Amino acid sequence: MASLMILKSLKNQRSFSSSFLITSSISRFVSTLILGEHEGGQLKQSSLCAVTAARAISDDNSITMLLAGSGPSLQQAASHAASIHPSMSQVFVADSDKLSHPLAEPWAELVHLVQQKGGYSHIIAASSSFGKNILPRAAALLDVSPITDVIEISGPQLFVRPIYAGNALSTVRYTGVDPCLLTIRSTSFPLPHISSDSKSEAAPVSQVDLSTFSEDILDKSRFLKLTSQDTERPDLGSARVVVTGGRGLRSAENFKLMEKLAEKLSAAVGATRAAVDAGFVPNELQVGQTGKIVAPELYMAFGVSGAIQHLAGMRDSKTLVYTLKEGVADYGLVADLMLVVYCFCSLNKLSQKLALKI
Repeated sequence: MASLMILKSLKNQRSFSSSFLITSSISRFVSTLILGEHEGGQLKQSSLCAVTAARAISDDNSITMLLAGSGPSLQQAASHAASIHPSMSQVFVADSDKLSHPLAEPWAELVHLVQQKGGYSHIIAASSSFGKNILPRAAALLDVSPITDVIEISGPQLFVRPIYAGNALSTVRYTGVDPCLLTIRSTSFPLPHISSDSKSEAAPVSQVDLSTFSEDILDKSRFLKLTSQDTERPDLGSARVVVTGGRGLRSAENFKLMEKLAEKLSAAVGATRAAVDAGFVPNELQVGQTGKIVAPELYMAFGVSGAIQHLAGMRDSKTLVYTLKEGVADYGLVADLMLVVYCFCSLNKLSQKLALKI
């Protein structure tokens, strides 16, 4: 009888120790691959925010940044990524003309190749057109289900994301196999703090071996051209002040007043889906559920009714100013729309700052 109790005790102790080892090994081997987006030799802010998101997964997270493209700008971006934060463990560079443009097919194949060699527990991309284009295809190649538009990370497998156009929040627990693929809303994660001695702690930069890279997928899509507006105004996704026009402006000529006002305020220009569909502005300026997600310190909306599709893209703004009473705002102005815009455009910069403070 005593021997049976001793054997049972040893068995329980053995099972406990084995489960403890499994649990500790899981927590010890959390590693994250970030799909980095760069332009002009610098990482985009959305990719920098992805570093903050990766750090929220685990304190012992090993973070790797993956960059692709060709030319000297790629090497400059790699140096920037290597020194961005002490928690960066490594930077992978895939230098090839075939990866010069962020097409889904070659990028997804690249992610699949790097994951097979690295065995990461998490793969993160920003919830931008870049990440939304690549990650679903990469998830299909890896045979996993991605979790999109994450706004909060509560643990290695616990995430919060908005549903119903941001009217509710859903907590999701990932129970699938590695890797866990995420797209994060960059406006929900602050930029990482860069220390003054970060360059002395720069992560190593390594080249990705592309000898086994499949070229069969290159025929499925091809890059035609890139159309963008040459402007000195701040980027819409990271601007401190955003001036947005809607269908109430009635024409493309009237919408040009938004650009003039944006120049006065050093702001970015946004637009509603209705304004884009009407042809007032190109769709790269669209703010909303099917456009860009912004969270500036000041969001000014002119001729915008406050449709739920639009609110989903700017509800995290610090201060909202609407010129229509239907809008959900901190401050509202019920007046003739064009008169208000003309008055703001005619003010000098000092008067504008005083008006905004009031």
